[in-house]
Amino acid sequence: MEKGIKKSLWKSQTGDKIFAVALMIPAIITTVSFILVPVVDSIYRSFFDYKVRNIISGQPGVWNNFANYTKLFSNGKLIPSMTNTLAFVFGVVIAQFVLGMALALILNSNVKFSRFIRSIMMVPWVVPTLISGLVWLWMFQPQYGLVKYFVGILTKGRITDFAILNNPATAMFGVSVAALWKQIPLATLLLLAGLANVPEDMQEAAKIDGANGVQRFFRIVLPYMKSVIKVTVSMSIIENFKQFPLFWTMTGGGPNNSTTTMAILSYREAFVSNNFGSGAAVTTVWMLMMIIVVYIYNRIFKSEDM
Repeated sequence: MEKGIKKSLWKSQTGDKIFAVALMIPAIITTVSFILVPVVDSIYRSFFDYKVRNIISGQPGVWNNFANYTKLFSNGKLIPSMTNTLAFVFGVVIAQFVLGMALALILNSNVKFSRFIRSIMMVPWVVPTLISGLVWLWMFQPQYGLVKYFVGILTKGRITDFAILNNPATAMFGVSVAALWKQIPLATLLLLAGLANVPEDMQEAAKIDGANGVQRFFRIVLPYMKSVIKVTVSMSIIENFKQFPLFWTMTGGGPNNSTTTMAILSYREAFVSNNFGSGAAVTTVWMLMMIIVVYIYNRIFKSEDM
């Protein structure tokens, strides 16, 4: 009797494992076909002289002894684009977390029309990134843009030349504002969901013990939200590392290459200069840089949990 039960249990577990593997097969095939294979192919081609003529003639690329990488470093294109990428990512991620958390705390309180605000605040996130870029490009337009109009009103006409995207010192800020406008709603929603999991009795007990709002936030709220914060910030880092449509739509990498990120440089090398090997080299460095940043972030978060 006992042997029969064990045999039946073993068959049941084996069947569940087979069923689970069968459900995973489509995801595995999709991941390998559309992520792993292109990534490996891109890394492989980054070591070759591979241009349009190779595609037209069907000839394989020629090994060029890491020339794609050495040229990018020697011609001064790669380091500035890496700096711009890191500055954009860290600036937007920090601002997004601070503003998203502030909005989440406000919406989590008893503020009026909070449900209505929650429903309409997702509109920027739903709008396609390309459309967002065009909207903000129009708003920052130096002749008739909405931002210039309001600046003129606030300064009573004293400032007439207000071209954010045309100034190398402020162009990155303009693109960052557009990125925040689109990304803050999702971050707020995720953080708001995390706030809902913070136990009220813990906060009430701390309040009775004399803890003020700031102390309760840092000692109770944030520790209970660590998992949500980790996911939210990780998503933001990855999203902004691969940001291309906003930059290409709003500035095209200019003015004076002040907004040329790794995404823009990769596109220029591959599809403007028609040097696919060099574009693949930029993409490889870009991917490694993103992996390193995410890894360091996860290590820091893990060390704080210990």
